[in-house]
Amino acid sequence: MQTAAVPAEKTADIAMSVVTAMRQLGVMGLPRNYEIFYEALTGTNRDLSLEVVSLSSRPTQQELDRIGRKYFAHNHTHAIVDNARETLAKELEEVARLLRQERSHMEKYGEILDQTSTGLAGLNVINREILQKIVGVVSVATTSTIDHGKQMVSALSEKSAELESVKEALEEYKLLADTDSLTHIWNRRAFDRKISSVYNDKKRVMFSALILADIDRFKDINDRFGHPVGDKIIQIIADLMKLNARTDMFVARTGGEEFALIVEGTEQATYDLAESIRNLVAQTQFVSPTGVNYGPVTISLGICMASEADGADDLYSKADRALYRSKITGRNRVTKFSTVQDKPMKSWLLYKKD
Repeated sequence: MQTAAVPAEKTADIAMSVVTAMRQLGVMGLPRNYEIFYEALTGTNRDLSLEVVSLSSRPTQQELDRIGRKYFAHNHTHAIVDNARETLAKELEEVARLLRQERSHMEKYGEILDQTSTGLAGLNVINREILQKIVGVVSVATTSTIDHGKQMVSALSEKSAELESVKEALEEYKLLADTDSLTHIWNRRAFDRKISSVYNDKKRVMFSALILADIDRFKDINDRFGHPVGDKIIQIIADLMKLNARTDMFVARTGGEEFALIVEGTEQATYDLAESIRNLVAQTQFVSPTGVNYGPVTISLGICMASEADGADDLYSKADRALYRSKITGRNRVTKFSTVQDKPMKSWLLYKKD
């Protein structure tokens, strides 16, 4: 959903109103929650505004998620994944049932053979009539078991094909749930999982780094040319990042005009990569098919080595502080966290909109 353009002089007031309202209601500072309250306060969606107003004095995250699913459904595809998992679980249970049934059948067949063997041991004389009866019993049991075995193979084969189909669908749904619908790169959900995994391996911590990038003065672009143009610029920059990153690098859009890259290498190699991306964006001509020039468009970046942080949240926070330093020192530049003095930083909302 695209929000209507808001006059520049009102943006700061709206941003502060959003933050104030969320704090008063005890709402967590999640990107989706900011989006809900921003839409509500700008009045671009009357129904959404009414639902927000009707919330309790301490709304739960479940209530907010319900509103998010209703008005921003494209970001809630994880429900599809849950449904696919449930289907897969049912199919696996059916296979387990068939295997239990087969085990029971073979146990019964074993009992028949045991009884026959016991009966033979108790006979002193085996005449032709007894032998014919024994052969008849074993023959029937064997034929039955062979037929049942064929049916079981056929049933398991069908179930195997069904399971494979469900697994393929599940993988597609998982990919959909982890992909940003605008840029087709990884989204914030996938990014949060990926950055957490860095700290599951001590070796990865030693050689991993996070790069955060943010489009400079993006609000001005939206105000001047409209949100469709802003979306197109986001798409182009995402493509530039994908083209400039190695296949083993993780590239995501983490929200709005912000991107993140998780890479492996030294601090200098990470800085060089960030610089190459910055230069590539700065040198790109953002021109419409009719010749309208939307540029210049630049990005600011901040980097932090995983070894400089205590965990995923700390790593993101420190990379964000380096990004903020790039913003306040002129934009269109890269800053290493290792060069940033450890001073309190202002809220990200104060620079995200300029």
